[in-house]
Amino acid sequence: MANDNPKSAQTDRLIADAVRNRLGREAGYREQALKIYPWICGRCAREFTHQNLRELTVHHRNHNHDDNPGDGSNWELLCLYCHDNEHSRQLDSEAARRSGIHSLGASTKAAATAQPFANLKDLLKRR
Repeated sequence: MANDNPKSAQTDRLIADAVRNRLGREAGYREQALKIYPWICGRCAREFTHQNLRELTVHHRNHNHDDNPGDGSNWELLCLYCHDNEHSRQLDSEAARRSGIHSLGASTKAAATAQPFANLKDLLKRR
């Protein structure tokens, strides 16, 4: 059913254009990356062939999908699983940062002061 609302039609065209442009950009840098790099996952070293090449993705190291230098310096080929893991780690890191946990695992809260093994040497000597 056609939409008679001109504003809605314009929005639909803008979205369709944006999706088409993104797909064109992705196809461009993916093809470049597949020509530059060997078809091996940069994390797990899984090798790919023409039969399973669709499972090899291009990861942007700086997470900016518009940063596509011709030399491929911002790209890394990752299998689907490693690519998902990389983005999950990024989301976890961001969530930890927002909650006040530092990247080294330290918290802004006071550190624990208990020392459960402080007298372990003495306990072992008693045996």
